Amino acid sequence: MSFLGIDLGTGSLKVAIVDEHGRELAVASVAYTLETPHAGWAEMSVQTWWRALCEAASRLPQALRSDVRAIGFSGQMHGVVLIDAAGDAVRPAMLWPDTRALGLLDAWREPQANPVAPGMAGPLLRWIVLNEPHAAHRTRWALQPKDWLRVALGGAVLTDPSDACATALADPAGVWDTALLARLEIPREWFAPLAPSYAAGGVLSQTAAQALGLRSGIVLATGAADTPCAALGSGLARDGDALLTTGTGGQIVVLAGQEPTAAKGLHRYRAASDHWYRMAAMQNVGIALERVRGWLSYEWADAYREAFGEANAIALNGASVDVTTSAFGEAGSATSGRASEHTHGAVAHATSLTFLPYLTGERTPWLNPSARGGWLGLALEHTRGTMMRAAFEGVAFSLRAGLDAIRASGATVTTLKLAGGGSVDARWRQLLADALDVELYAVDCPNAAPRGAAILGGLASGHWHANDLAALAPGATRVAGPQGDSALAERYARFLDLYGRVETWFGGTADR
Repeated sequence: MSFLGIDLGTGSLKVAIVDEHGRELAVASVAYTLETPHAGWAEMSVQTWWRALCEAASRLPQALRSDVRAIGFSGQMHGVVLIDAAGDAVRPAMLWPDTRALGLLDAWREPQANPVAPGMAGPLLRWIVLNEPHAAHRTRWALQPKDWLRVALGGAVLTDPSDACATALADPAGVWDTALLARLEIPREWFAPLAPSYAAGGVLSQTAAQALGLRSGIVLATGAADTPCAALGSGLARDGDALLTTGTGGQIVVLAGQEPTAAKGLHRYRAASDHWYRMAAMQNVGIALERVRGWLSYEWADAYREAFGEANAIALNGASVDVTTSAFGEAGSATSGRASEHTHGAVAHATSLTFLPYLTGERTPWLNPSARGGWLGLALEHTRGTMMRAAFEGVAFSLRAGLDAIRASGATVTTLKLAGGGSVDARWRQLLADALDVELYAVDCPNAAPRGAAILGGLASGHWHANDLAALAPGATRVAGPQGDSALAERYARFLDLYGRVETWFGGTADR
């Protein structure tokens, strides 16, 4: 007996099969590229998603596919897919990086339970009503991405609280805000009924089963948004459990048994279980470091070596090995044998240099889409290594600012589970532990979101129950702890001071 999890991401679709004990048996993924027909737009044809699903499923062993008893779904948050009464897409899906509705955010003038961003379903649907009346006229349902996929597989038209509460059209519990919809002139009848993430949401159709090489009639879970699915797959099961993910952006998620109090800059959303979670969302982690690496003409191995002053190594099962693979990008070239350019001076000289990483604006804690980045404090003695080191510190400090917002909201966070493709370098992990003042534990689960989705499938089919979730948590290994670096703490204080001094220079702030 096994369960299939499908994670419909922004840049790829991933599938994973787990066994009856929650152990991963097979995984496959297919990448795709966002469509940008106009500046600021981010769209995707649903047929691209469908082809990616069929291709990814075909890469799984047929014997394992034949044993799948249920399917669960994880999907990118915030975007929206419009379908007609026959289930056909009215237009390409609009996704969370889309900024076309930036000028419409004033419609959310009243205080909201969560920050409102232009790529959320609410602003995007308001834009459709105002600018594409023909599409609005054809629309029967406005679905979240993972809900479209479930419907395409033969499932019911449903959504779950974890996705609904992140649309800017529902209350924190995920219940549709009828008064807000009326004020925005968005039809209430477009929105799907709510069901728990772990509830059964129909069964796999014969047509879809043939396309995927699965048995028809197996249970489809309602599913959840990707962040709560990743939290579930990473083993967050109890009040206070916390997870840091680092990739293009960064998220810090802290599970809560009761609805958290509102706090500026933080999201409070429903989890995939019956819990809630606080979330700090930072936009500039891997994306900022990758851009700095390119500006400084580094291969990744050299960037780490010169920024941290020693040979590149990663922590792997408690050991350190030399590698040439980037922690944030593609595989880099082998580290050369030449002496680095003022290598050991990079760390020392970075003490006089501050880097703001806000190349794409920032959400937590500033809520400022106009925020921008750069170095301040450059001097003639500074090198590429100095600048790269300051960039690593600036990104770590931006994550600390998000964690500080969570701590200020009442959550005590001293330990973080660590996940994400940009978190494997040993010195980067140590810098994070020092900057965040936490113990870091690497989760033994590289595919947390599809694993969480598969667990939802097991719950929907009755194989697992809510009290089994803690026992399903994957292993986690301590990889770093804070060393009480007072100089780093001083540089963090200067980082905050610098942002406060230049914020008005960026040309405006958001306060939603």
